[in-house]
Amino acid sequence: MAKTKKAKQGKSRKTAPEWAAEEPTPSGAEDASAAAAAEDEVGLDFARAWVEFPDPADDEQFFRCDLTWLTSRWTCIFGQGCQGIQAGRASDGCCTLGAHFSDEEDEERVGRHMARLSPEIWQFHDVGHASGWVQEDDDGERQTRRHKGSCIFQNRPGFAGGAGCALHILALREGREPLETKPDVCWQLPVRRSYDWIDRPDDTRVLRVTIAEYDRRGWGPGGHDLHWWCTSATSAHGAGEPVFRSYRPELTELMGKAGYNRLAELCEQRLASSLPMVAPHPADPAHPAG
Repeated sequence: MAKTKKAKQGKSRKTAPEWAAEEPTPSGAEDASAAAAAEDEVGLDFARAWVEFPDPADDEQFFRCDLTWLTSRWTCIFGQGCQGIQAGRASDGCCTLGAHFSDEEDEERVGRHMARLSPEIWQFHDVGHASGWVQEDDDGERQTRRHKGSCIFQNRPGFAGGAGCALHILALREGREPLETKPDVCWQLPVRRSYDWIDRPDDTRVLRVTIAEYDRRGWGPGGHDLHWWCTSATSAHGAGEPVFRSYRPELTELMGKAGYNRLAELCEQRLASSLPMVAPHPADPAHPAG
């Protein structure tokens, strides 16, 4: 298994009621925006195609993967139609609430890259160094600091160094994968990895590693209060490459190289079938390219 730890479920984001108290939106505009967001999304419950296979690198665990999601044409549309998780803050994308660290190693890794950010690519460089870039939530869990309504690493529109995550920009400028510089929860989204111990009839135990869509439920109860969420939005489904290809680096980190290679084989077989696809993602275009 790849060394990256699983982000803590239910700790990665806060819930929507806290947003309204901080950033009120005029009711008329909010209602219209919410209606548009709801119209863009499909429901949470629909048929999915799953596949299970043993981890080629570890005979004590196996993978359970959502082929409906992994062969879907989802893509990140930040800055290109993303409506944001909070009404009135589309330019924040999913960064409005900051990111909780999965563990100390995650925070330390991000801190090393934070120290290399320059004012040219980090809008709030001076603030972050002067008064800190980490905060604790109400439960004492550590996360990236929120500044002016969003994550402190979130460059705002119009910033000369580029809008969006400064840590992401740093990675791209250096020819790295963003998963090297960003908090675990940030680069894993919208893929969700979870674990379950399975007791078999022969009294043996095996670890099941599930790779699936990080839908609204993945956020916990507050997920239903998100203004908009991209995995179920038709506007975010139309990419030329399916998720298992476009997210190869992230999936390889989550599953290990051998695990990812086996997953890719199974996904390719699904796409190559001459029969109509079973359980396609309902947010996908009606006839995606093969």
